[in-house]
Order: sequence, then structure tokens, then C-alpha cells
Amino acid sequence: MRILIAEDEPVSCQMLERFLQKWGFEPVVTRSGSEAWQVLSGPNPPGMAILDWMMPDLEGPEVVRQLRDLEQSTGVANPIYVILLTAREASADVVVGFAAGADDYVTKPFRRDELQARVRVGARMRILQKALADRVRDLERALHEVKTLQGLLPICSYCKKIRDDQNYWTDVEAYLERFSDAEFSHGVCPDCYREHLAPTLEEMRRESTAGLRAPTGAELARRDVKNPAPSATPSSATPSSATPQSATPQSATPVEQPVPPRPA
Repeated sequence: MRILIAEDEPVSCQMLERFLQKWGFEPVVTRSGSEAWQVLSGPNPPGMAILDWMMPDLEGPEVVRQLRDLEQSTGVANPIYVILLTAREASADVVVGFAAGADDYVTKPFRRDELQARVRVGARMRILQKALADRVRDLERALHEVKTLQGLLPICSYCKKIRDDQNYWTDVEAYLERFSDAEFSHGVCPDCYREHLAPTLEEMRRESTAGLRAPTGAELARRDVKNPAPSATPSSATPSSATPQSATPQSATPVEQPVPPRPA
């Protein structure tokens, strides 16, 4: 994390710079209030600032006050953590520093361990603020993308179609896809499987099994009963295939018998 140092006293500034480097931070050194303000108000400012109270051109509380005004006007979600460094110990001065917008207050001459503890607290606050800002941004994006169905939905008791605002009846699936970002993945519930798919699959299995083996005598008999063979129609006999018929006897001409002679 980068930490800005605004200190016009060379010895104190050099001590702060060395301490921050030893603690694993990247110091950004400035020597006046105006120079510190240019860095803090510019692009990509440091996440933390240690400001001396008494500086040329611009004092520490005034730098903090301008910084807070800038952050409020631009809507910064993760403000810079500011520690005021001063020899003033009066409670009134402490109140003025916090009223200007400072997050912490360290008196001169500062103790190394105390300053380190306060810097660590500021670093943790920056991490927590960043995590919170990221979470809020994700929630705002999610709320912007989500469409909510509210109110009473008129639905048919039989076909389960829903009436929309234009008085048209549509399927539940089409209605939800239209008024929300939901997408459907079709499947079959256990009840519908037992009622609709299981009988069809069983019938297909039986037909497949029956097609692979020879029909039994009972199956052939049932098939003949269902599909009886058509009756044979006598065909006209051809001369070559006609069975020879016995000739009809012709009527014989009666033979006249001789009349016996009459007795005398």
C-alpha cells in the first residue's frame, strides 16, 4: 500500500519514510500542504496519508477538509485514511482535527510502536472498506439485472395459463421468460415419468423383444383372429385347366318295334 507523507521538517520526514519502508509500505514524500493536495486530488492517489498539522501554504486540517469535500462530490466508495501528526495535545485541537475529517491523531514526538500500530489499523480499515465497496457494487449490479414479479397473477385453474397486462393468456414458461431473466432446463419429474414415459417405454421394449423372436402359436392364433384371411373366389376355368366333363347323352330315336300278327 502507498502512504503519503506530508512533513516539512526534514528529520521527521526521513524517519517516517524509513519506518514505512521497513513496515512493508511504499512512502510518497511531499514537503508542503499544497504539494500533498496535488497528489491526493490527482489520479490514483495513495490509500493512506500522514499529514503534519503545521505546513507551508496549506495546513494539515485544511488539506483533509478539501479532500473530504472532493470525495463526497465525486462519490468515492473507499476514502483515503488520514492520520494527523502534530505537537498539539490540547483536546480542542484534537476535536478540530477530527472535525476536519481526519481518521486518527498522533502527537509529536511520536513513538515508533504507537505509530506502527495506528498505521496497521489504517491499512486494515482500507482493506475492509475496499471489500465492502466491492460487495455493495456487486449487489447493486445484481439488483439492476434482476427483474421481480410482484402482485397477483391471474392463472387458469385448468390449463395453467397466465393472463398478462394485454389480456392475453400465455403459458407459464413463456410468461416467466418474458418478465424475468429465468431460463428453463426441461426435465421429467418422477410422477410424470411413471404416468407418461414408463408405459410408453415398456410398450416399446415389448415390441422390440417381439421383433427379435419367432411368434408363438398362441400369438399366431391371436393374430389370425384379429386379421382373418380373405375367402377364396372361384376363378373361371381355362380350356387347358378345365376338368373334362362327361358328355351329356343325346336323346335316342325310338326304334319302331314290329307289330305281331293278329290271329285269324
